[in-house]
Amino acid sequence: MADDSEFLSRLISFGLSEKEAQLYFHLLKYGPKPPSLLAKSLKTYREDIYRTLTGLIDKGMVNPSLETPTVYAAVELDIALDAALKRHETELREMGRKKDELKEMSKQQRFRPSDEFAQFRIFKNVKDSVANTISVLNALEKEVLLIIPGPWVVAASLFGITEALMKFIERGGHIRVICDITYPIIEPVQELLDIGEDVRHYDQYAGVYFSVMDRKYCGTTINADIKRMSLEEPASGFMTDDTTYVNSLISTFELLWEQAVPAAQRIEELLKEGPPQL
Repeated sequence: MADDSEFLSRLISFGLSEKEAQLYFHLLKYGPKPPSLLAKSLKTYREDIYRTLTGLIDKGMVNPSLETPTVYAAVELDIALDAALKRHETELREMGRKKDELKEMSKQQRFRPSDEFAQFRIFKNVKDSVANTISVLNALEKEVLLIIPGPWVVAASLFGITEALMKFIERGGHIRVICDITYPIIEPVQELLDIGEDVRHYDQYAGVYFSVMDRKYCGTTINADIKRMSLEEPASGFMTDDTTYVNSLISTFELLWEQAVPAAQRIEELLKEGPPQL
């Protein structure tokens, strides 16, 4: 039986805040309750409970009763998670539509070429990062190097990056990934291995997170500490084709790659140890 912390972590990966995950889990576990009892059980203020309930209702994960006083019940888990997936799919389709519109509009413009200059693209949230990453991946030919935090492995699977990486591999590309593999991300890491990525574990990595693509482009994440899996979650960074910076990151990656251990070995160790105890 999965412990509460692991279950909450998986709920957060579906776009819930920590408070939303705790409240939804509480309703799932203990059944419908009025706000007053929820506030008492979760040791918080009733106003905070109302705000959190509003967020969960908007996400289609909690329903209020029609009687008075109002009680709130958790929507069945399968239905709630399907609704979360559909929200993300809708957001990504909308981004794709806007991308196509901008590409079409650009044909009517006379943009000045800037091939002779190093270019920078700044991103401020997960949505920008996902859009930039998928856009570049679709044009790649040879190689991707990645050093990413654990939550981004989950984000890659959730927001379509893993699918873009799989298509890149099918075109003959090669991908190497370094991350700190912990018990909660075994499944998404295994997904990367299954599509043909070469993944290694670097214990308690605390350096810069970055990607290098075809040894021509690179992306660096300045703030990678995302709290929940949402496209609007802040995640600042930039992408560039500056040759000096690209080569510097390649050297860093190769050094860490030699020190890292194969993901399969790390996963085997974690499965033997079992989930972390509270």
